[in-house]
Amino acid sequence: MEALKQGSDALFILIGAILVLAMHSGFAFLELGTVRKKNQVNALVKILADFSVSALAYFLVGYAVAYGTSFFVGAETLAQRNGYDLVKFFFLLTFAAAIPAIISGGIAERARFGPQLIATAVIVGLIYPLFEGVTWNQRFGIQAWIKSIAGEEFHDFAGSIVVHAVGGWLALPAVLLLGPRSNRYRRDGAISAHPPSNIPFLALGAWILTVGWFGFNVMSAQTVDKISGLVAVNSLMAMVGGTLAALALGKNDPGFVHNGPLAGLVAVCAGSDLMHPVGALAVGAVAGAIFVVMFTLTQNRWRIDDVLGVWPLHGLCGLWGGLAAGIFGTKALGGLGGVSFVAQVIGSLLGVAWAVVTGFLLYGALRWMMGLRLSAEEEFEGADLAIHRIGSTPEREANW
Repeated sequence: MEALKQGSDALFILIGAILVLAMHSGFAFLELGTVRKKNQVNALVKILADFSVSALAYFLVGYAVAYGTSFFVGAETLAQRNGYDLVKFFFLLTFAAAIPAIISGGIAERARFGPQLIATAVIVGLIYPLFEGVTWNQRFGIQAWIKSIAGEEFHDFAGSIVVHAVGGWLALPAVLLLGPRSNRYRRDGAISAHPPSNIPFLALGAWILTVGWFGFNVMSAQTVDKISGLVAVNSLMAMVGGTLAALALGKNDPGFVHNGPLAGLVAVCAGSDLMHPVGALAVGAVAGAIFVVMFTLTQNRWRIDDVLGVWPLHGLCGLWGGLAAGIFGTKALGGLGGVSFVAQVIGSLLGVAWAVVTGFLLYGALRWMMGLRLSAEEEFEGADLAIHRIGSTPEREANW
């Protein structure tokens, strides 16, 4: 029976890893459909290259930073318990690699390729694992300190703060230091429209992410005996709430509609194991509204050229999710309890502060040492030709 349990746990978390790995194709198609045609190849290559660099950085450094586990032992040791420790690494790697995939969407169409790969290695090897270890592995005694103040530890079941808020708030310094795309905001005050290149691809990316998210949330239990249907249904209801809120406030705009479910799913991650489904619906609806309102403000009024809106989607909706776990996870609002709003505020703000400070330090250093941005000529030509020397439809372009 113990062997069956170990094998089942390894298979369970492996399936979760594969589902979250598939989400990276969702990131790719979401960016592919949003950027202009001359930057589509770059969007696809960035996601795959970032994931590969992330895998190396997390295997060699990051996983040990977060969990104190090294893979530099014999294969016989690694194969124990059906290799559960290895597939757990695989599962958590897909979470870590989501950080550069998030950032990629914010800095699209004008970022240099090499500096971002260096940033990916530093983020996944050091910056992200340090906060991951604090939240999910009791590193540095911070969870104990929060509990001494608030009565409960900071709760983030599937990463509203650890993954999404950290990714979104890391992206903000990168976006600000890069500056807006050329001719996006004109000197006469006009805003140049840079419409999505392909709505079907954008929608495909959103759907792939949505489906994979059930592996992201449900499989965060990490063992079969801890699986919870509550997490699955709460994820579903948050997705629905986010979609309907974005549909209503976004006035049928397909970009808002397809980001709405993602906003809801970002927000429900932290408390998906605690909330009542009605609470999850409310959390998702608020997240969908946050995305529509804040994306509009950042792009039009504040003139922050965050191409895919990753700061509103992951940064702000992730922050809302961390706080919402301390509201809708309480028994007073139908949740399971065992969570403190004060603890959620402290833990969430720690994650945001860590991401902002390290983001400015990292991207500031890269800008100073080697530059972050394509030249004006390269940006005009497009990242596809400037970096990869081929466009997304080379045969048709050759015929022209």
